[in-house]
Amino acid sequence: MTTTTSLRPATASELRAAPARRTLRCAAFVAAATLALVPAAHAEDNQYSLWQQTKDHAAHIWDQGDSAIYLSGVAHHGRSTYTPQKLDELNEHAWGLGYGKTLRNDSGNDESLYGFVIKDSHRHPQYMAGYAYEWVFPIAKSGLEVGLGGTAMLMSRQDYFHSVPFPVPLPLASIGTQKGKIMFAYVPRLSSNKNNGDVLLIFGRIEM
Repeated sequence: MTTTTSLRPATASELRAAPARRTLRCAAFVAAATLALVPAAHAEDNQYSLWQQTKDHAAHIWDQGDSAIYLSGVAHHGRSTYTPQKLDELNEHAWGLGYGKTLRNDSGNDESLYGFVIKDSHRHPQYMAGYAYEWVFPIAKSGLEVGLGGTAMLMSRQDYFHSVPFPVPLPLASIGTQKGKIMFAYVPRLSSNKNNGDVLLIFGRIEM
């Protein structure tokens, strides 16, 4: 048995669309090639100016900084942000322990590298590792000082992204002496909805 396949001539609309499809394919190819070539052309400069400088600075903090122990104990949830029922469910005893290095730099400010694990609001482990910078302001001649700054960290929690670490920037403050401080990190309210954000984490840092 012989099968005959008939060839249907292209319609006018298909003929008009063909050049457009070819143009889109060409543009996509050029865009992909450009994105691939631009990073390669500047890889050496970027590697030194960004990645290498960051590594060198981190190594300087770790080599020259003083060892520090972090002790956590309180995660205060905003009373106007969370409902009473939700507050009853949440854990505010954020017990935890961490270790890091802190360097008092040439400007008289503190730079820190740290790793930290605490019990989160749902009583699961919360892992954090990052960098912190604080501008330090001595209080007269009392030996006390106030610090204001921020931290950028990678955080891992069971209730976010299936425990995959994600970046978190937070404001930071402290009060105490150079060797021992009470520190505060604030998680702002993430939306106007109840039970979302507005947490003050209170912990201590002791330099050795």
